[in-house]
Amino acid sequence: MCKKKLLVLTALLFCSGLIFSQNQYQDSAWFRENYYKLERRITMRDGVKLFTSMYIPKDSTQKHPILMERTPYSCAPYGEDQYARLWQNYKRYYLREGYILVFQDVRGRWMSEGKFVDVRPFIKEKKSAADIDESTDAYDVIDWLVKNIPGNNGNVGVIGVSYPGFYAGMAAASGHPALKAVSPQAPVTDWFRGDDFHHNGVFFYMDAFDFYVSGGFGRPHPVPRNSETSMPDLYDSKDNYTFYLRQGADKNLLKYTGDSIAFYQELYQHPDEDNWWQARNARVAQYNIKPAILVTGGLFDAEDGYGAWNLYKAIRAQSAGTNARLVMGPWYHGQWETDDATHLGNVAFGSNTSVWYQNRIEIPFFNHYLKGNDDPSLARATIFFSGENKWRTFDNWPTEKAKTENLYLQKNGGLDWSAPKDARGYDEYVSDPAHPVAYTEAVHFNRTREYMTDDQRFAERRADVLSYQTPILTEDLTLGGPVIADLRTSISTTDADFVVKLIDVFPDTLSYQRIDIYASSEAKKAYPMGGYEMLVRAEIFRGKYRNSFEKPEPFKPGNVETVRFTLPDVAHTFKKGHRLMVQIQSTWFPLADRNPQRFTNIYTCNDTDFQKATIRIFHDKDHPSALMLPIIP
Repeated sequence: MCKKKLLVLTALLFCSGLIFSQNQYQDSAWFRENYYKLERRITMRDGVKLFTSMYIPKDSTQKHPILMERTPYSCAPYGEDQYARLWQNYKRYYLREGYILVFQDVRGRWMSEGKFVDVRPFIKEKKSAADIDESTDAYDVIDWLVKNIPGNNGNVGVIGVSYPGFYAGMAAASGHPALKAVSPQAPVTDWFRGDDFHHNGVFFYMDAFDFYVSGGFGRPHPVPRNSETSMPDLYDSKDNYTFYLRQGADKNLLKYTGDSIAFYQELYQHPDEDNWWQARNARVAQYNIKPAILVTGGLFDAEDGYGAWNLYKAIRAQSAGTNARLVMGPWYHGQWETDDATHLGNVAFGSNTSVWYQNRIEIPFFNHYLKGNDDPSLARATIFFSGENKWRTFDNWPTEKAKTENLYLQKNGGLDWSAPKDARGYDEYVSDPAHPVAYTEAVHFNRTREYMTDDQRFAERRADVLSYQTPILTEDLTLGGPVIADLRTSISTTDADFVVKLIDVFPDTLSYQRIDIYASSEAKKAYPMGGYEMLVRAEIFRGKYRNSFEKPEPFKPGNVETVRFTLPDVAHTFKKGHRLMVQIQSTWFPLADRNPQRFTNIYTCNDTDFQKATIRIFHDKDHPSALMLPIIP
């Protein structure tokens, strides 16, 4: 590049940066000029006061709707002269629409009184003012807001992502007549079956430990994450695989918790799905729901993808009269709130799906129910299908259009729609807890979100990972709905885990490359997408729960048994010229804790309890293993 052109480009970049800074300043000035802030401690029915921040339009020429978020993460900044940076995210659209925005510290967190309880159980039959839960707190604050905020129009909406998504779901169960619309987004619903900290009884201890212990969430409030109360020296290696492997058995992590992180210690006392866990299943509250519901989630949400799919299904099953809608996009956790959702990791989606969602789905939804704007006529289910990179709409989800067909494991690593005919056939591997299969190839400190679409070629190269694939597809294959793994297996020990991965194998000659123009020069190097093995969906299952999550059972070594479990829903098209691959393994580290492969309480066992296990996966006429796939013609 010549010197003159370089100088011109530098000047343009400087000017654009200056304009951006000025726009930021103008936006924040606009916020203060058009909104004022109030802070109040609102009294609940049992006398506990909850701290609440309200941003209220100064415009008195019209009535304004209320949109609230209840959060355990703090409604900071505190002080009526301190404004949250709402103009730096998509909530600026709600400011321009004239919404009253309300944020509240939930009971027992930050500036609110009372005792905090993680995923506080819902009380269906409330007999006195002492019977409080998150639905009663939501009711009481909504009642106060519509009676006390000047200029409101009497219509309230509640929104929240992740843990605030749980509180949004509980608000939907409050029954307050002013609550007209609720959007639980990536909501926490079931911390034993599939959200955050357990999947099918398997402890996702990297996330749990980082969230409660090193991140500080479990400590007495208020405790900012990454504050001096965090433990920055835990990960000296900056390699989470090495750190967790060195810790040994699960119980060894308790030495970091002290006496103050109650929930992390409590979950160790409930290894099975007992009454304690069942009471914390947020889906039980979803009956007789009155407000309109918009459930939003991500196809590639590493934290609460389970919650979005299954909250919607629970509402449809338990409250059939509710006006419920589901939107699932190609997003990581909360990516629909960002300004850029064009890709995840190496996989591109062909458009900016978050901006499309914000302007075509979420804002029109609230504008209709809270402001009386035109009905956006949303479909029951609006689902993005990766692979083909298209939005599809359905009258319900799972869709009746999908027909279940079995794709059978075959000898020599094949997959076929016909059942195997051999009299005897199996593949085997040795699962060694001392050398677990990593969940991603990279060495890193925090759990990545990109692993949900990562290239799986690194895993295929391991001897303790079985891989099966179809011939090259001669036409597109579209899957929409839950995938069921139906395995016939024998193990040499009394317990083992099973990881099943559904993978899209790209053509070897694929020319597509994704390059991030804002990345460093090293990161700009194109990733080799020819032969890319894109993870579409994966799930893990603890074998001892194959018959019951409440009453685990040991395996009898050498006996052939059925292990059947459901993977979270899939919405993906395997394009003509691609292959469909299935991988099976027994460790997924350190995403999931290691099974000692001995029937025992994993939370109390010792390092000496860990042992190798020989795992056989059968594929013969008497013991066919298959994936049950929801195929959309």
